[in-house]
Amino acid sequence: MPLLALYTFGTLKSPLVDPAPLTREFYDTGEAVYRKISQHPGYLARAEAAEGDRGMLFGADWGAWGEFAVPAWYRKGRTVDTTALATTLSLWTGLRPAFDAVYTGLHRAALNRRYDWFERTGHPNHVCWWVSEGATPTWRDGVSRLEHLHEHDVAPHAFTFPHPFTPEGTPARRPPSGCDPETTN
Repeated sequence: MPLLALYTFGTLKSPLVDPAPLTREFYDTGEAVYRKISQHPGYLARAEAAEGDRGMLFGADWGAWGEFAVPAWYRKGRTVDTTALATTLSLWTGLRPAFDAVYTGLHRAALNRRYDWFERTGHPNHVCWWVSEGATPTWRDGVSRLEHLHEHDVAPHAFTFPHPFTPEGTPARRPPSGCDPETTN
């Protein structure tokens, strides 16, 4: 049974270690969102560094998720003191559970505040693709698919919630919801 891989990426207005209240609010909100999403039906796993402090992304040991990578358009820092990004790589049982987790509850509330924390870059902020059961998507997979999405639009191997594909590669209906992901990307 194919599984859904989801990669998200955003460039923050300030580094993660910035002591400003807005940055601290983002970080605290993110921790609560991760806890809630990890309990969501259909959630399987997300990339987590074996060890690491806040902001430690580059050079961390990500195990089967591979070496940490970011899109070419990310031009901010790469050290613990300068990293200004938020990114996730996760695995789901299907499109609907991932969609529901992203566009409801705490994560939906965080999406409503995203422009308080994130720069408007004109780049896509998420990409989905199907992987075979037992496979672990890598950071490089997510980056290459997000970059493909930016350069070429949606395809069966790099799609979005508003424009999904089935595991067989045919266009799929977007999961119905009380929110419109067209306005949240």
